Amino acid sequence: MEKKNIDWSNLGFAYQVTDKRFVSNYKNGAWDEGIMTEDATITLTECAGVLQYAQTCFEGLKAYTTEDGRTVCFRPDLNASRMKDSCERLEMPVFPEDKFVEAVKAVVRANEAYVPPYGSGATLYIRPYMFGSSAVIGVKPAEEYQFRIFCTPVGPYFKGGAKPITIRVCDYDRAAPHGTGHIKAGLNYAMSLYQIVDAHEKGFDENMYLDAATRTYVEETGGANFIFITKDGTMVTPKSDSILPSITRRSLMVVAEKYLGMKVEHRPVRFDEIKDFAECGLCGTAAVISPVGKINDHGNEICFPSGMDEMGPVTKKLYDTLTGIQMGRIEAPEGWIVEI
Repeated sequence: MEKKNIDWSNLGFAYQVTDKRFVSNYKNGAWDEGIMTEDATITLTECAGVLQYAQTCFEGLKAYTTEDGRTVCFRPDLNASRMKDSCERLEMPVFPEDKFVEAVKAVVRANEAYVPPYGSGATLYIRPYMFGSSAVIGVKPAEEYQFRIFCTPVGPYFKGGAKPITIRVCDYDRAAPHGTGHIKAGLNYAMSLYQIVDAHEKGFDENMYLDAATRTYVEETGGANFIFITKDGTMVTPKSDSILPSITRRSLMVVAEKYLGMKVEHRPVRFDEIKDFAECGLCGTAAVISPVGKINDHGNEICFPSGMDEMGPVTKKLYDTLTGIQMGRIEAPEGWIVEI
């Protein structure tokens, strides 16, 4: 398929409209078959559940052009499963997981001209989301919902390479125990906006959130999981019921153990032990891994011996291996790569 006339190498990480998107509506207790549409607008009642009580959740994944020219998606079944968990927690109807994956594939297929070519550094970002669409004035779930998927070509999250970032320990809480931190609800991200704007104004790139109950354990940032590398080469990832189960983090754990022969620990991580780690990073769909060079704890700086000037050596191996799998340069575990 002939690609769109886009300057792929200069794309930013920003939205641009593409040709088609998928839309399905839930009404009278059932989902319709869904359609592909060219209409990028949404018309809602002023009293829609999403507008009144933030009843919405979303996912994010990517499509790539592999080294041998195929168009593929990375682990969309895990996005479907995670959205199911989000919907159940928010009293929203679950969009069937198999239909979710088929709809993702349909949207990529319909917009294949927007999938950036291999080697451009760009990818096609895919955004499935759902919201309460019927009128709700009392505090209760909506009765009707809309599920949609759009996509947009995006450039690399970091222009000029992934340079280590500086983050701060945040005084606000991201999620309460037994709250909604483990699901991808829109309200979680709205709650983090004040903190991230404040962090940027004070010269920091991100916030580190600690557990709300004791403020002694590391949780995550506003939109990414942490990974740590010990001085003996063990990969450690924080464990908590209020951390979003990142698909990138779960994939990196497999890469570390099965591809790189590393020891992997998924456990609660005390804040007072991070000073002893050799490397630190944030992981997520957008950047894969963002290296962290420094953590500021109210003026006390924790600097990582590997990763102050560039991505640490172990983190770099993890990044190169996972992106190699995604781009088809390295053989993937069964089921990870879905060809369009």
